[in-house]
Amino acid sequence: MTTPGTIIFLNGTTSSGKSSILNHLQPMLAWPFLDAGIDKFIWMLPARYLNERELWDTVLGHAASAGPLGHTLFSGMHHAIAALARAGNHILADHVLVEPIWMQECAMLFHELPAYLIGIRCPLDVIEQRERERADRTLGQARKQYDLVHAHGIYDFEIDSSLATPQACAAQIRDYVLSGAQPTAFRRLYENRTEYSGVRSQASES
Repeated sequence: MTTPGTIIFLNGTTSSGKSSILNHLQPMLAWPFLDAGIDKFIWMLPARYLNERELWDTVLGHAASAGPLGHTLFSGMHHAIAALARAGNHILADHVLVEPIWMQECAMLFHELPAYLIGIRCPLDVIEQRERERADRTLGQARKQYDLVHAHGIYDFEIDSSLATPQACAAQIRDYVLSGAQPTAFRRLYENRTEYSGVRSQASES
């Protein structure tokens, strides 16, 4: 029987530093970890879904909730990560878990796997400054996500990306995983899923 690979799953708002941390973390790890983050799946879409504003909003629902295509895409992402890990691959992934149904699905798929849920936090004013400086994100996106992305409240490990460089944040995550600490967040979320399954996103309430 194949031993499942380890999953290191980073969650935070846009511009919180997830991708930069992931890019530093991947070469720090002795085992080969596949980058199966959110951008990898978004860029699988045909270009017309990326370049036309209305179709982009159909995918990400103005960044605070997803339209039908977004739900289909990210459900595929979650199942693909689980399948890769069950086949013995080690996985790094970053996500913006603004939809409670996404967290429920991840908990269902990952709770029996060696999957670490890492929270990437950052003060809103810092995130918004990064958003303005990047000029490749819709302004206001991070604010819409801010109260949603960490609403489930359970992590194995958390980082404040405003307090250290992406490289230093990556080193902290590596050291935590290599410390032998066992991942429990997805299992706890799975066991407590009725407690957060009723949480609705701001977008779905509007």
